[in-house]
Amino acid sequence: MNASTPGKIIGPDAPAPVRKIIHVDMDAFFASVEQRDDPALRGKPVAVGGGHRGVVAAASYEARVFGVRSAMPSVTARRRCPDLLFVKPRFDAYREVSQQIRAIFADYTDHIEPLSLDEAYLDVSEDRHGLGSARAIAEAIRQRIRAETQLTASAGVSYCKFVAKLASDQNKPDGLCVIRPEQAQRYIASLPVGRFHGIGPKTAARLETLGILTGADLQSLSLEELTGRFGSSGEWYWRICRGIDERPVRSSRVAKSVSAERTFNEDYRSAEDLHRELDRVAGLAWERIARGQAAGRTVTLKVKYSDFRLISRSHSFVDPVADPATFTAAGHHLLDALLPVPLGVRLLGLGLSNLVERGGGGPLQLGLAI
Repeated sequence: MNASTPGKIIGPDAPAPVRKIIHVDMDAFFASVEQRDDPALRGKPVAVGGGHRGVVAAASYEARVFGVRSAMPSVTARRRCPDLLFVKPRFDAYREVSQQIRAIFADYTDHIEPLSLDEAYLDVSEDRHGLGSARAIAEAIRQRIRAETQLTASAGVSYCKFVAKLASDQNKPDGLCVIRPEQAQRYIASLPVGRFHGIGPKTAARLETLGILTGADLQSLSLEELTGRFGSSGEWYWRICRGIDERPVRSSRVAKSVSAERTFNEDYRSAEDLHRELDRVAGLAWERIARGQAAGRTVTLKVKYSDFRLISRSHSFVDPVADPATFTAAGHHLLDALLPVPLGVRLLGLGLSNLVERGGGGPLQLGLAI
């Protein structure tokens, strides 16, 4: 792709057509389904998940005002919002709505790449219904989602996946944002690097210590400077800050595992501390497992000690792990086998692998899951 003309892929003879990509993201999906189905929750701060030692799987916008976020320990969420209402997750209900949404997508394109139950990329370069523009298609999809599910979705429209995903977050909730190729570099320049998909909080903090706060700061650095500082990731930073993303929308993606991990601010040694933190990691991991509708037979515990030595222990089941309680219990069993720990522990991770299709024995195709 030419860096000066984002979105135009240069072929051997002539420029290829600019892709038209939509990123659709449901608004506070789990919490919104709960508020839809229980009128008593509407307009109130709601957290899905939680419990005494659990984590928040999703938070309503009313809860987010207080700083409640997904993956936050429920104790912290309660402290930030004393009136927070916790509800148990109903993944069957979320999957049912997700299937409704997927059916709507499929009416407009066959090129659908789900990222989770509540978001997906769509390539609508072919205008199947003759609506005239990708903006019109995105608006039609959002209107149908509202009419058929009584829920709202936000959408970003652009020529590549990276910019479309940025755009979908721009006018949340219930918003639409279109970024044209000629607008991309200026738009990216205006954003904090923490908004960029693929740059997590730790990487953003590292960039900020180097004085790289915005897309404009990234754009001011050469490819050589970025690769010198960040290795192979530097090339990716150089490309995305210029709006260069040639990844196609893939309608079928094979996942090998789903996991989560947590690095601690202090090293832990006691069994009580380690089991408490493992509960939190397990909650976050299961939320990802549920979002991807993953099913697997192997639970793997990952432990990094204070000397940075990394070990893993696994347990495989005959049948796929069916629920979060079994998943978490397997993690605690693996941890118990390592206690007492010889050194402090700086990181715990828990994951599910040996993935299969739900109700079958083949590899899990996450592209079919939404």
